[in-house]
Amino acid sequence: MSGLKLFSTKSGVTEVAPRLAEAEADVQDLIEAHMETMLGVRLLASEYGTGPVHGGRIDSLGIDENGAPVIVEYKRGTDAGVINQGLFYMAWLVDHRDAFRYLVRDRLGVHAAAQVLWSAPRLICVAGDFTRYDIHAVREHRHAIDLVRYRYFGSEHVALETVASFAGRRTASRAGSRTQGTAKAQRTATGAGAMVELAAAVDEVLLGLGEDLTKVSNQTYTAYRRMQNYACLVPPKKAKLLVYLKADPAEVDLVPGFARNVTGLGHHGTGDLELTLQTERDLERAADYLRQSYALA
Repeated sequence: MSGLKLFSTKSGVTEVAPRLAEAEADVQDLIEAHMETMLGVRLLASEYGTGPVHGGRIDSLGIDENGAPVIVEYKRGTDAGVINQGLFYMAWLVDHRDAFRYLVRDRLGVHAAAQVLWSAPRLICVAGDFTRYDIHAVREHRHAIDLVRYRYFGSEHVALETVASFAGRRTASRAGSRTQGTAKAQRTATGAGAMVELAAAVDEVLLGLGEDLTKVSNQTYTAYRRMQNYACLVPPKKAKLLVYLKADPAEVDLVPGFARNVTGLGHHGTGDLELTLQTERDLERAADYLRQSYALA
């Protein structure tokens, strides 16, 4: 289980006793107002109608930092129907890709619409709590599903805790095939196996940081995430690997040629801290940076 994350929406003193929201709509309004910070998802539409035939209304529809479509469903307390309801909308979304692309195009532009990662659509369920049956259900499903428990602390703080996060069977399979493709590209780019072996070692370390994470690959990088990306690995160029981390560059030691602040600089992947890895020793030096980034995601 991942750690608890406390978000402050205003300045104030946190009350000790946690509580549920007064109404489901309160949870939705709060998350939507801070969705990118809390979930790493850009909100595209709230209460999105799925048309007269399907007859549904998606609580929140968004896109994550890797370009994957995201459905967010909310429940005030424990509700056995939240996962099935979300999957009902997921089935509609996968069958209506053009509608989602048009929405992305209207909100974020043509380029973002062309880069939608359909291999990894996600369902995030935010609720007061979940049962062991819910956790078992998401383990068995082919889609990526995150179960997130919320609690209010007073009127100005909310805590989110990822109870379960699974990549989904279909997502894992496709991610694996893309990883093989990435390895092939690495061998071609380097002409040797050194960088391929180093990339495999980086992959092993990143996946070994915890049990509550998933890996998603697209054409330009592989993302390692909890609720949000904590690291992005870019295929090697000129005998080096670039890793981008969520860790705050202002809170770590910046070492010339190894760790630098890339805030505001364009690059593949997400994160403002760039690590340049060329040897296994560089990976050992990166350990603290990787753990700090993982803790923040």
